[in-house]
Amino acid sequence: MPAESMKIESEKQLMPMLPVSQPRRRDRLSRLVRRSAVGMLIAAALSLSVDDVAAQTSSLLSAEGAPPPTLSRFSWTFQPSQQPRTLRLHDLITVLVDEKTQVIAEGNMDRRKKADGKFVLSDWILLKGWSLIPDPQSAGDPKIAAQMENKYRAESELSSREAMKLRVACEIVDIRPNGTLVIEGRRAILVNNESWEIYVTGTIDPQAILPDNTILSENVANLRVVKREGGHVRDGYRRGWLLKWLDEHQPF
Repeated sequence: MPAESMKIESEKQLMPMLPVSQPRRRDRLSRLVRRSAVGMLIAAALSLSVDDVAAQTSSLLSAEGAPPPTLSRFSWTFQPSQQPRTLRLHDLITVLVDEKTQVIAEGNMDRRKKADGKFVLSDWILLKGWSLIPDPQSAGDPKIAAQMENKYRAESELSSREAMKLRVACEIVDIRPNGTLVIEGRRAILVNNESWEIYVTGTIDPQAILPDNTILSENVANLRVVKREGGHVRDGYRRGWLLKWLDEHQPF
């Protein structure tokens, strides 16, 4: 028997006797599984035609006929805006009155007037009978001498500062043909013997009304605010009728 055939037979006899470990069998099996999976993926990719493959795109309009992208569709914090309210007669609107006025006036007047006069009557007439004749003025020419001096000085200073801040609920009393609204509101407060009465009226544009159903007084046309007070506090600083007459006519 040749030496090569004897060597092969001896190896075949020895192979069953060599032990094969269990981890090596699992590694071989996993490699076979991976190779088969890769092969299946390659085969599936090759089977696809070029027309069926779509390119990647970041456009929100991925499909034809899809609605346009809006905040309501893609924003987590989107809140729809409130629809404009339809205003009718007798609806209520709160007017925020915030008015501030400041007036400073100063005046100074100094007037001085002086006049001197001398008058001499050098020629006159004399009525004698029914005729007029020259008066000889035997006692001399009549003379008049006068002197007048007038001085007037006045100083005045006025400083006024007023502020009014309040909220008044007004009612729509009229709707004009152009859409503007005429509002009117009244508030009366009585605490013990002290009373306050506030009256507000004006014309507003519906577009100037804020979402919380309020409007600033600076946006009210023909604004009229009347405030009346009564009670002990008002009696403490109000003027009497005599003082009013003196301030109005200033006799002195």
